[in-house]
Formats: sequence, structure tokens, C-alpha cells
Amino acid sequence: MKIHFICILLAITFICSCHSHGGSNDVPAPVRFSDGSSGWVKYDGNPVLGNAELGTCFDVNVISEGPAVYNMYFSWRPKNSIAVSRSDDGISWSYPEIVLPENPGSGWEDIVNRSCTLYWNGQYHMWYTGQKMPDFYSRIGYAVSDDGLHFRRVQEEPVLIPQYTYEGIAVMNPYVMRDEGRGVFRMWYSSGEAYEPNVLCYAESVDGIHWNKSPLNPVFVHGNRGEWDADRIGGCEVHRLPNGSYVLFYIGYSDINTARIGVAISEDGIKNWKRLKANPIAEPDAGSWDGEACYKPSVVRDEEGNKWMLWYNGRCGNDEFIGMVLHEGLDLGETE
Repeated sequence: MKIHFICILLAITFICSCHSHGGSNDVPAPVRFSDGSSGWVKYDGNPVLGNAELGTCFDVNVISEGPAVYNMYFSWRPKNSIAVSRSDDGISWSYPEIVLPENPGSGWEDIVNRSCTLYWNGQYHMWYTGQKMPDFYSRIGYAVSDDGLHFRRVQEEPVLIPQYTYEGIAVMNPYVMRDEGRGVFRMWYSSGEAYEPNVLCYAESVDGIHWNKSPLNPVFVHGNRGEWDADRIGGCEVHRLPNGSYVLFYIGYSDINTARIGVAISEDGIKNWKRLKANPIAEPDAGSWDGEACYKPSVVRDEEGNKWMLWYNGRCGNDEFIGMVLHEGLDLGETE
């Protein structure tokens, strides 16, 4: 998802010793590919956002609240900022506008990216990743906006920092949901290494600023040796289904440079995640614009249209643009 900073990779080591999902992953393993029966189909006109002029666009978060049917917040690498683009059909997107700029000299957010925006209580609430250069140590910050365009930071300091061994030197990729019944914000975030994270974790907050991390962390980790997500797990989105269970869309890595998108389901959104049998639901197409990796998914469940819409950033070389995948029907299939 980033330009390959080899020096960082050599300098940073992180071993996830907690909550292991499978066996040792210290040697390359064969990858199991989807047989195409997942029901997810890439849009023929991909990519839908991004070109040589815009540069790398990555880690999207699409919401329905705003001046358009679809409002996509994404990381705009050439600007080191978070931008928004709008669309009425999910395919044709407006020229981006920066909504949260970089903050050099802050000590922790020299660049900003990997955000999640939630419309609640008459305001737009954004949790985002701030990274300190040149080491890319990552923290999570919090900003609010009245119009979804002009965000102001709630405080100068991050609201979430690495504290535990499983978090390594980076917490990033927040995804936040409001639970009105319990009066809390629920956050799923990735953590671990600075180049690509390793595991998914969970935290809750009453005010969006002070977060209590789950004692069950990490709540989702890499797959078994030989699986398509055996190396590590990256950024995610979590959505509640009509039956009350939670569906997790996430990045799975077979190695640090090769990524695919998968799905898992849990009754409470924290523990006992079960992967779909059809995983991965999106993977690189050799020689194409996403020929090396399919990253960070963002989804909309369209009940009226009886379909799922998913956007992701694909990579070929150092270029990353945004594409779309469609799933006709709301049934995602069986779990393992």
C-alpha cells in the first residue's frame, strides 16, 4: 500500500505471540485462491477514481450521509491529506477536496491518512491515522465537522496510541460504529508494524476521545499456514447485519506485498469470527491496474437494490487507484 521503504522493513520486527489463529508462519506457503463462486464481480470500468494526475488514492471509507448518494473519504498520498469525492452512482466521482490536511511539526501527524467518518448527532466525526516521519509511527486522531468538508481537530494529542506488545509501534485504520443502545462508540483498528499492520483490535469509548481497549485483543489475526491471509491482517470495515450479527470486510496478506480482501462474521463483533468459505472475495488480476494487491475495502449494503457495493484500492507497482466490486444479492454465503 505504500512505496517500499526497505530500510523500515529491515529495521522493524514485530512478532504477534497472542491469540494465534494457526500454526507458525515463518516460511512461505502456498496460497488458496477463490474459485470464483463468491458472487463478487469487479466493475469492468475500473478504476473508478485515480489516475496519473491525482496520484495514489488509497484506504477509502464510503458513507451515505452527505450532499451526494455516496461520499468517499480517502487518503490522498501526494497531498499527505484526507480528501473527499462524491458520486450519485458509485462509479463517477467528483474531483477531490481536501478535508483534513497534514499537520507537520505536531510531533505525530506529519501526514494523515486511513480515516473513518461517522455522521452522528448532527456532526461528522472522523477518526484518522497520523504518522510521524520518517519512521511512520502511527497514532489515531479525532476531528469533527459541521458540513463534512471542513474538519477541525478535537485535541492536539492522539486519542489512541500503541500500549501493548501486540500493538507494536502502530495503531491505524480505525473504523468506528455508534451503538446507541449502549451509548458508546465501537472501534476496530489495526496494529503492529509501521509498513503494514499485523492484527485487528477492538476498543470502546463514551466520548470518542478516551478509549478502553478490549482484554480479548487482538480480536482477529492471520489465517492458517497455506491460507491466502496467512501472513497478516490489515484495515477493515465492520457492519451490523439485520439478524444482529456483524460482518467484517478486511485485508488479508499472503506476504507483505500481496493482499486480497476477505469477509468474516461474528455474533458480537468481537470474538469467534468465522471466515466465509468463498474467501477471498477480491484478489489481484495479473497485469492489470490491481495486479499486485487489493487493499482496504469499504462497503455499502444496498437493500433497495438487493446488492453489496465494495470499493478498494488496488496496486500495480507504486500506483494505487480505487476500484469497485459488486455482489448481486444480500446473502454473503456460508462460513467455514
